[in-house]
Amino acid sequence: MLRRSFLQALGATPTLPALPFQSEKSRLRITGVRLVRTRPRRPPPAYEPAPGSWSTQGVEVASPMSVYPKYKARRSLYFPDPGQLEGFTVEISSDKGVKGYGSGGVGGGLIVEKHFTKLLLGEDPFNVEKLWDIMWRATMHYGRMGVVINAISGVDLALWDLIGNALGEPVYRLLGGATKDRIPAYCTGNDIEQHIQFGYRRLKLAMPHGPADGREGMKKNLELIRRTREALGPDGDIMLDCWMAWTEDYTLEMAELAAPYHIYWMEECLPPHDYAGFARLNAAIKSTRIATGEHEYTRYGFRQLLEHRAAAIWQPDIHWCGGLTELRRIAALAAAYDIPVIPHGGGNRDAVHFIMATVNSPWAELFMPAPGGPPEVYQRYEEDNSLSRGPEGIYMRPSEGPGFGWDFEVIS
Repeated sequence: MLRRSFLQALGATPTLPALPFQSEKSRLRITGVRLVRTRPRRPPPAYEPAPGSWSTQGVEVASPMSVYPKYKARRSLYFPDPGQLEGFTVEISSDKGVKGYGSGGVGGGLIVEKHFTKLLLGEDPFNVEKLWDIMWRATMHYGRMGVVINAISGVDLALWDLIGNALGEPVYRLLGGATKDRIPAYCTGNDIEQHIQFGYRRLKLAMPHGPADGREGMKKNLELIRRTREALGPDGDIMLDCWMAWTEDYTLEMAELAAPYHIYWMEECLPPHDYAGFARLNAAIKSTRIATGEHEYTRYGFRQLLEHRAAAIWQPDIHWCGGLTELRRIAALAAAYDIPVIPHGGGNRDAVHFIMATVNSPWAELFMPAPGGPPEVYQRYEEDNSLSRGPEGIYMRPSEGPGFGWDFEVIS
């Protein structure tokens, strides 16, 4: 199909039907917007992780910065220092005492404090679509991607949490209810023996190496894949997280080398803005699926993926893509073209409500506590995520509490 004809066929983003609660008069008004710090109500015991475990994040993972030896060893060398520039949690309170909490991505807190507060005070929190649009239009001259959308995401999630708390319902029921009995989950990380022993049958590997490591790095990547397939057996699923670190040629060669190990998808092989490169990979590689979207923003970014036919699986992050309101729009666009939406960090306590209520969102992503801890750590992990086991390995469910069912206390 010619590009013009294809774009005409796309039309506008599908319109989502109004949700039942949006016809109600909430009689609530937003009276407070503030950033808060939280801690788990039942913190797991502290422990020293097993030496060399991947989950400590002290090991090498391929990244866009791998081309610079100074920053190659680990992400903390170039990430902002702790406490300097981080994600945030916002509390939105109402005149009837009902509150909601939402988390957004790095740097968004300043936008919430210095700009969004004046737009939110006095508004009805049930008007979540209107408030999203106000924040979007008010920041268009300096936003549209990145930090500003991180800020919108956190506020939007706090509004959904507040609505759920006001109505006494979990968010997934506000979205139309459960579309599945429980959600199959996969585990990300390279502590593969721990993950398999726990019961996971779907594993996503963080590729340690990229083009900066030459053919030796490619061999080490392949050895990790081979070892995982051998430990998992022939029936489990293996995915590769390449975290924006590879090139087209490197990806094509790795796909060919990894083909005998039946890889389910290769994720974020290229920088997120390289839509044409992803399109070429998606067309050329037949042994696996191309997935991306973790670092994409709003429906307009995902429309670029669609127009370029750039990926078989979309992976928006609810804390970065525009929150739950925008994630629903992204999923509606994907559903019109039979594209699965498997959110980055989808096992988080908020994103899992979206997955439960969305037909074309089949799996959730989870991370395990590092190996080496006492049994209580992993028992708490099972309880907090409502985990169960079955033929696909590990499953999870969202909280049945109101809102997102947060189980934390505010400390400031």
